[in-house]
Amino acid sequence: MTLLNAALRLAFDLLLAPFAGGSPMVSLVLVSLAVSVLMLVVFKRTSDQTALAAVKRKIHAGLFEIRLFNDDLRAILRAQGEILRHNLTYFRLSLWPMVYLLPPLVLVIAQLQFHYGYEGLRPGQQAVLTVDLDPAAGTGARPAAALELPDGLKAETEAVWIKADSQLLWRLVAEREGDYEVGLDIVGARVTKSVRVTPRTVRLSPERVDSGLLSQLLYPAEPPLPSGSPVRAIHLSYPYREVSVLGYGMHWMIPFFVLSIAFAFALRGVFKVTI
Repeated sequence: MTLLNAALRLAFDLLLAPFAGGSPMVSLVLVSLAVSVLMLVVFKRTSDQTALAAVKRKIHAGLFEIRLFNDDLRAILRAQGEILRHNLTYFRLSLWPMVYLLPPLVLVIAQLQFHYGYEGLRPGQQAVLTVDLDPAAGTGARPAAALELPDGLKAETEAVWIKADSQLLWRLVAEREGDYEVGLDIVGARVTKSVRVTPRTVRLSPERVDSGLLSQLLYPAEPPLPSGSPVRAIHLSYPYREVSVLGYGMHWMIPFFVLSIAFAFALRGVFKVTI
């Protein structure tokens, strides 16, 4: 999973870099178009197109039967039963392509979340750096910890130790734009965390986690923490981003899914796909 995430990070960084300085919606429209084309190609190759076309015709026939015999209750009930049965068949025929579509779609969404879901820090903006420790590492006492900050970042507070949660917290402030790496020496181990101060739409990592499968699936934006480290996770409180659609701010997944579905239906005739 670690190698796959590294390859996907590089691919998405390169693909989205030309659009990083503009509105997020510009690249989001193009990404949605690309995803819809991918879905159509996969759906066509993995589904029984002949059976899908046949069952759709039967559903349409049932709807016409209801309109033609709208004064015959028995005919209407029979047609509704047939429509329900054919819809279940359509659902069954559509399940198999989902086996092929969902895994790559989950990986794509996981990568896009860290390009569109957060905003980079701005000069003068504060953020909280939180380090989650293995409770055994500190044995309940405040562990020895040293924070190393590059020029461009400043700590406004000393480390705050929350014993109940085995957490260390610092409040940082960004002084100027740039890509930075914060160093942490904790309990004799050294770990790092990326920090980006930028108004551009770029990959941001709000959390660096361990190498577990679920951790890497949910937080693929940064390489995993070293195995055996006393640090379980490092969080940075980037602001959440809302993309603007016709003047309304919303989570990026809403226009992404709406556009992907709209493009898929608009292009299904071009790719000769029955959906």
